[in-house]
Amino acid sequence: MESPIQPAVRQINVYPVKSVGGYRLDEVPVEPWGPAGDRRWMVVDAAGKAVTQREQARLALAAARALPDGSVRLSAPGREDLTVAVPEPIGASAVTLFGKKVEAIAADEAAHAWFSDHLGVEVRLVHLDDPATRRPIDPDFALPGETVSFADGFPLLVATTASLDALNSLIAQGDRPHEGPLPMNRFRPNVVVDGTEAWAEDHWSRIAIGEVVFRVAKPCGRCVITTTDQASAERGREPLRTLARHRRFGTQLVFGQNVVPERPGVIRTGDPVRVLA
Repeated sequence: MESPIQPAVRQINVYPVKSVGGYRLDEVPVEPWGPAGDRRWMVVDAAGKAVTQREQARLALAAARALPDGSVRLSAPGREDLTVAVPEPIGASAVTLFGKKVEAIAADEAAHAWFSDHLGVEVRLVHLDDPATRRPIDPDFALPGETVSFADGFPLLVATTASLDALNSLIAQGDRPHEGPLPMNRFRPNVVVDGTEAWAEDHWSRIAIGEVVFRVAKPCGRCVITTTDQASAERGREPLRTLARHRRFGTQLVFGQNVVPERPGVIRTGDPVRVLA
């Protein structure tokens, strides 16, 4: 009898600027608050409130890459690339993310102008200078002292290819089949896992990826960003329409799992994924 397929990491993604396109890596150090370089930057409006694809779908058309010194290189179709240096760790001020205040440091004026021109509204780019202290994870799902970057709520998001295949099959059977199949980038995961059954992640509570052990904190409730084509910034109705019919957990429409590292370490594409509990 053939042995079952061992789940393994298919893809690792990092998104240096919240709600902006990221890139794949073969390996990445996992810090207590998330993958190195992930969501350390965020766009805010004139009042300091976070701006994401929820409000500005055109953020999908921009991309960002973290550089070794912590700076970030911005790009978008029809625009000159811009490298933004990490600002000096002084003069932090409060910005607002999901109704809560977070201390952050403004980037330079060129970064503000780049994003403002791209979106057609006045915005600023800010940097999370001290992820170890600035933003605690929701205490309902965290241990004391656990923090997170500018990610929605947790250090990493894990999704599986089998669940995406199952979701796309459901979309194909629904009333808007022309909107599928959807690519994984609609869900913006950090880690994509192959070799599981569909929705197997619903039953995970603790997993190991390579040398790092993660606590599975909660399923990921999805929003309108998942309906946004990441290549065109056009919105549809899927996958929320199908998730509402088949993947409603309480008040949330669920795809993927939010996880918290128990200790730092490096994860790599091809690493086995072991379900510990």
